[in-house]
Amino acid sequence: MERKRIYLDHGASTPVHPEVVAAMAPYWNEIYGNSSSVHEYGRLAQRALENARQTIADLLHAQPKEIVFTGCGSESDNLALRGVMMAARVSGRGNHLITSAIEHSAVLKTAEQLRDLYGFDLTVLPVDEYGQVQLSDLKTAVRPDTVLISIMAANNEIGTLQPIEEIGRFARAHNILFHTDAIQAIATRTWNMHDLPIDLLSIAPHKFYGPKGIGILYVRQGINLIPTLTGGSHEEGRRAGTANVPLAVGSAKALQLAMAELTTRNQHYQQLRDHLITGILNSFPADCQLTGHPVERLPHNASFAFRHVNGNDLLMHLDMAGIAASSGSACKVGDPKPSAVLEAIGLGPEWTKGGLRLTVGTQNTREEIDYTIHTLQRIIPKLQALETTTA
Repeated sequence: MERKRIYLDHGASTPVHPEVVAAMAPYWNEIYGNSSSVHEYGRLAQRALENARQTIADLLHAQPKEIVFTGCGSESDNLALRGVMMAARVSGRGNHLITSAIEHSAVLKTAEQLRDLYGFDLTVLPVDEYGQVQLSDLKTAVRPDTVLISIMAANNEIGTLQPIEEIGRFARAHNILFHTDAIQAIATRTWNMHDLPIDLLSIAPHKFYGPKGIGILYVRQGINLIPTLTGGSHEEGRRAGTANVPLAVGSAKALQLAMAELTTRNQHYQQLRDHLITGILNSFPADCQLTGHPVERLPHNASFAFRHVNGNDLLMHLDMAGIAASSGSACKVGDPKPSAVLEAIGLGPEWTKGGLRLTVGTQNTREEIDYTIHTLQRIIPKLQALETTTA
């Protein structure tokens, strides 16, 4: 009998949609030219690349020249922070960057490196118990030499949505650029970049049924970036490297499908997410708590902290039961470490190693959610007993 397999880690990556696979197919071995070449093979590839760029721009209500293809979401974050801050240094515009304590490491580690190795000033804002940045803290942190504010649209671990429109309006009123890492949130809402007060926005297509190995950075027209990857004059001189035409085509198709199916997908996600949250919290009223905002959260994200549970052990037991999930804890085998995000929202040490993130997708069913709840009911008491014994 085949073992049951349930995938609840869509926040990490998603299966590629069949229509995306079909859209990419001709560009592997039929239209395979380098898009920078002048011959017909290259021109066909270039046409496909620019059609993909136009499609993405149209879906975001942006201009094609504002769409930069990168190698992944992390590179998009890196280019936004490094590109803006280095350009500001060259022009003498300022030296100060603001971000938050719960950013993805692609932002936080980049910001820390800009501080530690390049001498930029950095302010890391705290968050409240739900993981939200408070505008009052941001207002206090702003200085005359503040160049860039980078606050994620939604946290990858606990699913909390940030007030990005409010932050963006404040930034614009103070002539400060605003970048948001929208990698988790991009396919859960519509985006009108013509109206939104956002200057740079990072996207990773593999989070919404597109391919891995490609990222997108929206850069509002007129913003100067110093490229972090140098060489050729690709992407209007903002990112060197031969364009990955198949993945660009796949990214455009994936975003097109995500926007066309937005309401249907979100309704499906929310039903399963809410069933997960209710079932798990009712199963462990004293030893589990929902992490992140109870309402202002991603439609597909259910995240928890379990008291006196080791995140590594929890993932291993779930995997043995056929459930693929993610822990909120940045653990190494034999060396479990507390989750920095759970620490940032104020949880104590008895909670911060026991994070669990369950992110649902289009193929998940209510029966799979029931199985997951029942599995947790079985294994959590065993893990708590083990942790207590070995502590």
